[in-house]
Amino acid sequence: MNWLTNYVRPKIQALVRPREVPDNLWHKCPGCGHMIFHRDLEKALNVCQHCGHHMRLGVKKRLEMLFDDGRYTRIELPKSSDDPLKFKDQKRYTDRLKDTRAKTGEHDAIVVAHGRMGGLGVVVAAFNFEFQGGSMGVAVGEGIVAAAELAVLQDAPLLIIPASGGARMQEGILSLMQMARTTVAVDKVKEKRLPYVVLLTDPTTGGVSASFAMLGDIQVAEPGAVIGFAGARVIENTIREKLPEGFQKAEYLLEKGMVDMVVPRKDLRTTLIRIFGLLRNKAPAGDLLLLPVDGAASPEDAVRM
Repeated sequence: MNWLTNYVRPKIQALVRPREVPDNLWHKCPGCGHMIFHRDLEKALNVCQHCGHHMRLGVKKRLEMLFDDGRYTRIELPKSSDDPLKFKDQKRYTDRLKDTRAKTGEHDAIVVAHGRMGGLGVVVAAFNFEFQGGSMGVAVGEGIVAAAELAVLQDAPLLIIPASGGARMQEGILSLMQMARTTVAVDKVKEKRLPYVVLLTDPTTGGVSASFAMLGDIQVAEPGAVIGFAGARVIENTIREKLPEGFQKAEYLLEKGMVDMVVPRKDLRTTLIRIFGLLRNKAPAGDLLLLPVDGAASPEDAVRM
């Protein structure tokens, strides 16, 4: 009886019991509504194969996509006060931070890493939208400053990848001060004549777009990315006018000259490598030629071209 109860019955029950199917095997495309199998979506870097809609990509996946062989080194960011204003609404700010850190495994909304892209050393500061909407507080400001200082130290290009809803309201004026701090930080990179490139992803809004995110030497954007300061509905209510179709989308900003190029995700790595290669190429475009000058007494008097 024990053999039947303890062995045979569980085996039979395991065969006939309905299997639990995870609810994250299929994803619905926000653009066209197609259901996409999760493995196919991962292979396509979170881009819909049917309509080309670019869904948000996790910060770790993005860094692996950009760096050679997916290898990079993260740096430890300076520590900052978690709750400088002792903020509380429906929940304490410290509790919100604790919950978000447990959920994402990250200390704050930015990751700074360095490695090689196409064999060239590059410093990357990438936002994590899953961490409170990628909002910019003191910790994010510290991260941007640290990334700029590392780029100067390593004599390397700086690539910043914002994905943010703007400044973090729980840190009040301190979060707004990061707009000035980050602007000064990227200016130091430019003073050293190092390339500063911004990859605008969905969304790039608020205080982030009003500071370092729009100061790149070259502005690259992903297709369909929302880029702007205030939301479209807020603007319409303020000016009491209907906004143009696709307002604040990357393609519209490209047409108006606010963005230099819109690049599909699958081509981003090769495009960025080409940009950095062109901007960092210190060698002459070709061999130097000595052209004789009329009346020149010696080769030293020739013109170098």
